[in-house]
Amino acid sequence: MTVRTLTKGSPLKLILFFTIPLLIGNVFQQLYSFMDALIVGRTIGKYALAAVGATGSLTFLIIGFAQGTTAGLSVLTAQAYGAHDYRAVRKSFGTSIWISLAISVILTVLSVTLTRPLLHLMQTPAAIVDDSVAFVRVIFIGIIASMAFNLLSNMMRALGDSRTPLIFLIIATVVNIALEFLFILGFHMGVAGAGWATVTAQLLSTVLCWGFIKRHIPLLVIRKKDLVIDWGEIRHHLIVGLPMGFSMSIIAIGSVILQVMLNTLGTDAVAAYTAAGRIDQLATLPASSFGVAMATFAAQNLGAKEYGRIRHGFNQALLLNVVISGVLGAVIILFSKPLVNLFLGNNQPEVTALAQTYFHFNASMYWLLAILFTMRNLLQGLGKTMVPTVAGFFELFMRAFAGIVLIRYMHMGFAGASMANPLAWIGSVAVLVTVYLGTMRDIKRKEQAQLDAVLSEPVAVGKE
Repeated sequence: MTVRTLTKGSPLKLILFFTIPLLIGNVFQQLYSFMDALIVGRTIGKYALAAVGATGSLTFLIIGFAQGTTAGLSVLTAQAYGAHDYRAVRKSFGTSIWISLAISVILTVLSVTLTRPLLHLMQTPAAIVDDSVAFVRVIFIGIIASMAFNLLSNMMRALGDSRTPLIFLIIATVVNIALEFLFILGFHMGVAGAGWATVTAQLLSTVLCWGFIKRHIPLLVIRKKDLVIDWGEIRHHLIVGLPMGFSMSIIAIGSVILQVMLNTLGTDAVAAYTAAGRIDQLATLPASSFGVAMATFAAQNLGAKEYGRIRHGFNQALLLNVVISGVLGAVIILFSKPLVNLFLGNNQPEVTALAQTYFHFNASMYWLLAILFTMRNLLQGLGKTMVPTVAGFFELFMRAFAGIVLIRYMHMGFAGASMANPLAWIGSVAVLVTVYLGTMRDIKRKEQAQLDAVLSEPVAVGKE
């Protein structure tokens, strides 16, 4: 078995070694969208790049809900594993499969049907709307593949295995890149080819994950009785999973509002935001990876009632995350021009200058995003799943403020759009800190109660 407990040993060492495969895996997962943008921009052109970028917030709205929900479902699996309740682990996995399947069907039907109306509602420029529809509709057809891979990989991580999903992501990413060149340059499929390459690679990673589980993780090999529908279990899992999914969608709604206002600034602005955003996603992966590790660490230790480890692990991981994110932000600002030119070459100076503006606002605040990810995932792992939803509303409000007030009424243009993310992070952290302080007081009380119980036990006296 490749599963690992996070309830014994040095918290920082465990979190770090759990995070490293997550980070590498997330890098390769983000390379899907990164390579979409890079290959499309360099082989088809600026308008095609803008077409892919114009769908980013809409994709985040739909796919983000699916990913957030599967992450929430795996929290209960991790808690059961930490408590050594292996029957509950299998039951949780079986319940999660039914929920994921139902969500996939609903999201696919709605998103594929409403793709063009939604893009028109978002005021997508006429010059790129057809390509945008062609690309994102393919991505939506493949929702079930994305949902399946995220569910299986999150379940493996819930049991402490963050290495195996990494291996399959690397394989899938290499396949994705090869297929993009084949579909775009060989079969002349345009931006739709990029979409089909991504979906095919996700299907491959799903098949690899499932095959590995069947051969090497018997704890996740569910039986017929584990798939019996238990409405009480479904309700329990939905209470935990849906708020995390909704929190992602709420954040995405703010991104959609921002995208609408960004579209009014023209194709150069959309292309610049797309290129900068792809680099941004890669640069912030250490922060998000530490966050995912913290959720699993907190969930397993909560199940094992190791309250002191939760506090110490969080403090150590937070400090390391903030330092790494701060350094990365400085590096991105320093090398922003050559990084942006990867996408369009040196012949688009206007787009490059706009992207550099984006980085000055965003990269300088990566340290704050590190706090957000670490704290939010800690609370999720401890079962505080409604908190990210509330924090998501604050992110929504701040992004809407940037899109509507800063861009439209204060006429700040692209600079106003670039301020949206930092403002959203500030709003979210303000909520999370308040709940975190109360939660830590509760954790300390439980830790003290455990200590008092140990001290109050009578000392056994041996017979002479």
